[in-house]
Amino acid sequence: MPSRDATTHWEGDLRTGKGQVTLDSSNAGQFPVSFPTRSGDPDGQTSPEELIAAAHSSCLAMNLSGVFLREGLTASWIDVSAEVTLGPDTEGYQISGVALTLRAEVEGLDAERFAELARTAKDGCPVSKALSGTTITMDAALA
Repeated sequence: MPSRDATTHWEGDLRTGKGQVTLDSSNAGQFPVSFPTRSGDPDGQTSPEELIAAAHSSCLAMNLSGVFLREGLTASWIDVSAEVTLGPDTEGYQISGVALTLRAEVEGLDAERFAELARTAKDGCPVSKALSGTTITMDAALA
């Protein structure tokens, strides 16, 4: 499998400095970052937590569609949102939790089986695995 890369250029100290994240592999864009917007109002800037949320939500959606495929199912649609929380720890800050919300429309699937398949997809998601030291919750339901 290929690897993907991004680069961040940072200038200044933590409190007043700022940076620019560039998505190098896809060339999809450059995004401003700073600590004040990371720990407060985003003010049009992204953060590591938002980028992790984007990675987790897209990974889970893809993984769930793969779980469905193995079961001979196809979702009409899948929506996943991820809320990644930054919290204090003894050395500064940590990712303190991820709250996933998953909704899907899948013909011929009951709520109980959907919940099982959603858990399988979450547990097998590479981003979930990478965040295994973090509390990850999931609210999954059929539409």
